Amino acid sequence: MGLIDRLGDVINANLASLLDRSADPEQTLNQAIREMEDTLSEVRCGTVRMIAEKKELAANWRAAEFEMLEWERKAEIALAHNREDLARAALAAKDEIRRAAAPAEAEIKALETAIARMTEDARALEDKLAEAHARRRSLAARYRGAVDRLRARTSLYDGRLDEALARSRELEREIDHVEAAGDALSMGRPRSLKDEFATLEARGRVEDELAALKKRVAERGSAA
Repeated sequence: MGLIDRLGDVINANLASLLDRSADPEQTLNQAIREMEDTLSEVRCGTVRMIAEKKELAANWRAAEFEMLEWERKAEIALAHNREDLARAALAAKDEIRRAAAPAEAEIKALETAIARMTEDARALEDKLAEAHARRRSLAARYRGAVDRLRARTSLYDGRLDEALARSRELEREIDHVEAAGDALSMGRPRSLKDEFATLEARGRVEDELAALKKRVAERGSAA
């Protein structure tokens, strides 16, 4: 397949449709980007070669034009001296140069057309390549987001939260036990000042630990 044909295929390719049909969109996109970069490099090299060829042909054409003008000038001089034979020979030389240079002129026009088309296609390919790079960045961002969400959910369900909740329930039972013991003591005998403060301190420690544990559990739940 020629460069022009491949370039047209790449430009006309629908990236969204291609990725939708792919089992591995990231790999498909990376391959498409490599192909586009390779094709763009070939297009640029081809354009440079054509421009150089056109310049060489244009230089040859200018030289031919100069020679034709010279032979025409010589034909005028010959006529001025009544040398029609020399004038005819000069014009024949001019015509020979013109016929020899005619293909170069046509080739220059063909190259100009090809260069214009290649330049336009290169711009279109650059746009397509920019689209592909943007899609790759989007895929990477989506992947990072999915990984972060998975990590958060894993941390939520990896058993540590269940352990924390179990500890929370254990602390609540301990509080109930302390309160029940306090109630029992108050019913059986008068409580001393020392007993009162011991109960308050035990209850305070348990309440503080329970509050801290609930806060950690809530933070883990909101992070998920």
